[in-house]
Amino acid sequence: MFILSSDTKIHSELDTKPIQLAIQRFYRDLELTLNKTREMNVTTGDIYLKHSSNVQEEAYMIDINHDTITIQASDSLGYIYALNELSYTFLGIQPFWFWNDQVLQQVPYIEIETSTMESTPAAYRYRGWFVNDEVLINHWTLNGSTEEPWVMVMEALLRLGGNMVIPGTDHNSKKYSELATDMGLWITHHHAEPLGADMFLRVYPDLNPSFDEHPNLFRALWEQGVQKQADKKVIWNIGFRGQGDRPFWLDDERYETDESRGRLIASIMEEQRTIVRKSVDNPVFCTNLYGEMVDLYQKGYLTIPEDTIKIWGDNGYGKMVARRQHAIDSRTEALPAEDKKHDSHGVYYHASFYDLQAASHMTMLPNSLTIVRDELVHARERGVNDFLIVNCSNVKPHVYVLQAIAEIWSNGDLDHSTYPERYVSAYYEGEHRGIAELYRKYADCAPRYGKHADEGCGDQFYNYSTRQFVSQWLKSDTLSPVQGMNWACDEDNFAKQIQWYAGKCREALENYRRMLSKTADVRNEITAKVLLDDSIGLQYQMYADFAEGGLALCEAYTHYEQQDYMNAFYQLGRAKEAYESAHQSMIDREHGKWRGFYQNDCLTDVKQTAYWLGILMGVVRNIGDGPHFFMWQREVLYAPEDKKVILITNFENHLTNEELYEAMKKKHSNI
Repeated sequence: MFILSSDTKIHSELDTKPIQLAIQRFYRDLELTLNKTREMNVTTGDIYLKHSSNVQEEAYMIDINHDTITIQASDSLGYIYALNELSYTFLGIQPFWFWNDQVLQQVPYIEIETSTMESTPAAYRYRGWFVNDEVLINHWTLNGSTEEPWVMVMEALLRLGGNMVIPGTDHNSKKYSELATDMGLWITHHHAEPLGADMFLRVYPDLNPSFDEHPNLFRALWEQGVQKQADKKVIWNIGFRGQGDRPFWLDDERYETDESRGRLIASIMEEQRTIVRKSVDNPVFCTNLYGEMVDLYQKGYLTIPEDTIKIWGDNGYGKMVARRQHAIDSRTEALPAEDKKHDSHGVYYHASFYDLQAASHMTMLPNSLTIVRDELVHARERGVNDFLIVNCSNVKPHVYVLQAIAEIWSNGDLDHSTYPERYVSAYYEGEHRGIAELYRKYADCAPRYGKHADEGCGDQFYNYSTRQFVSQWLKSDTLSPVQGMNWACDEDNFAKQIQWYAGKCREALENYRRMLSKTADVRNEITAKVLLDDSIGLQYQMYADFAEGGLALCEAYTHYEQQDYMNAFYQLGRAKEAYESAHQSMIDREHGKWRGFYQNDCLTDVKQTAYWLGILMGVVRNIGDGPHFFMWQREVLYAPEDKKVILITNFENHLTNEELYEAMKKKHSNI
């Protein structure tokens, strides 16, 4: 037997920064899982890292003998994956050990039988995460460090077998590119930032961002971007999109036809390829067929070199069709044609999405793993197997889905029928007791906002829809339909839209309350209560609160239509309270290292929903109780025989909206 203990040492023939960091992580894994004891009557073995040109790129061979473990690899990632494999197989360190607060049991040492372990090639050549919409991670610190959260993001990615990252959005992608390189990862770029260069309007805020007007300024930015990254492993994203992640022709009237747009993008791509080749040997290129780019390419107006990886995108909800643009949802298939399947293709897939409509940002994808598996496997059958990048957002809310997708990028498939049990067994101290069923039923609870299976209502649905209704109500326009809701609801007036929304919220509330009850039953039977509360339990609670808040808004409007302003005010208070409860549920899960994690929820922004419901409460109170604001107070607080005898208007200070609502709630509870 090889004896692995806290005294085990690693000896390396190579001394690159990625290998150094991997060795440090392995030593930390030993500290987490092995006791350091002085009375160990065993001989500890050591680990040797040896370079071998006979081992393929990113691969490894591990020979375990009675006194040594020898790892052979030809590059840094090979050694990183090998050390991660030892941690996983023998120390029990799971890929999301940090993010799921894995409970690790310490032992004095581990006996490992002699054997040989050899890696198998991943299904995708390039596979990784786009750390996008990272507003929680960006404002959260670990041990006082703003960088350490990013270290843990990239460590998890490496443990899942990933090799590529877009290390954040906009400023962050440049700020953390060095860290990504130090950890051994390939870097690629946001589709709005070709070659990872600075955005034109950031450098030249007073100029029109037109390539025709300022070609040399654009070229200079691309040159600078390449020079800054020439020493890194980069998959160079080429293309030309407008500033602010929108089509350039929206700001440049010169390009009115598909032909002219496609011609310009193709010519710019060739220029960008030339710029890269001047500084980089054998560069790898990619381009995103995203939004309008899909249409241009499929119509034949955009020519892309065969060796450039063409990255197809899902619609944000896991379906490989074109993304909905406002109310236009073509559902056009976003996959290569049969005669193009042998070109280089990749996919940009969303475990998290942000669209200001119905996507899931603070919670898991509300669609089944069956859809995820079927879509990605089908894409592979259509030739999409070179590149898979996943929008991982803030990681923690999405770990269940991210680990499932990582199985696909490693193996080419996912046994989704057994995945919930396997996941739960890995993180919940080996307990099942109904936990897996809570995960399995999650996607079934989400109402569909449309007729397709992938159109599940995520956390943005209950927040952006509610805020849209509140905003229009505040503008005193309750006759016209809310235009911002026409992507999901084709009713022609405000009241009918409210009725439609109430139906979705009522369905959701019934489903999530049922699952909250089951979650409570499961919780009583397990020891891993904290993890349950932090993960699936939190998400069920948030959705129940969202649905309750949305439904109370709709009930408030029904009273408002009937000029029953007092009850409308009360129902708005209930809505506000429900969203405040959802926000508080997140804050309550900020314990230990997670303190501050949810503070910057600024995209779904649950607290903002509650805030504007509070504003609407004041407006409704003004209509029904203004301008003197004492009649409702008398109605709620005074005895029946005193309510209408007004010799003095009020004997107490005027109640704030919140105080009045609390008094109403107390009265309702006593009825």
